Amino acid sequence: MDTDTDTDSDTDRDRDLIIIYLYPCLIYANLWLKIYQTFNMPEKLPFKISTLIFIENDKGELLLMKRLKNPNFGLYSCIGGKLEMDQGESPFECAIREVQEEIKVNLTEKDLHLFCMITEKNYENNGHWLMFLFNCKKSINQLPENIDEGEFAFISKDELKKLPIPETDRRALWPIYEKHKDSFVVLRADCRTDEDLNIVFEQIS
Repeated sequence: MDTDTDTDSDTDRDRDLIIIYLYPCLIYANLWLKIYQTFNMPEKLPFKISTLIFIENDKGELLLMKRLKNPNFGLYSCIGGKLEMDQGESPFECAIREVQEEIKVNLTEKDLHLFCMITEKNYENNGHWLMFLFNCKKSINQLPENIDEGEFAFISKDELKKLPIPETDRRALWPIYEKHKDSFVVLRADCRTDEDLNIVFEQIS
């Protein structure tokens, strides 16, 4: 009898059995791990950088856009948009570009005053935003033509109180604009829920 051959055969058979039974178990365990991670690990939200430009006419009325696209669909807000970060665009460059694209007005850096930097955490549970807020020192008196993103209107400051606007704008941005548009402030706002909106001033100068 060839005992060495029998031993080798038994070893191969044991190895095959281990592979046959263990491999499905590993696949099953890995599947459950992925399911657990999907439902138990917090989702990583994107971080976006944008600008808002506050513009008035000679009457002190505010140029606002009624947004026809998300974010802020159906709400009134200032002109603005995201930085083209793949181009290395600065906040000033972004503000100048957005004004030209949206209302066909050419500005320079001298026409803009950066009065606020605000971080909005968990905005609409869709992402975090770092926003640069600019006061446009150049009055715009002609109502721009509407665009795909929204419809323009000049709004008095009394009318603004009655309009549908983003809650963080109502409770943070517009009061800051009225009080600090010629100075500079830095703040953060936790936007997980409107009721618990927590605003922290980090710098006032």
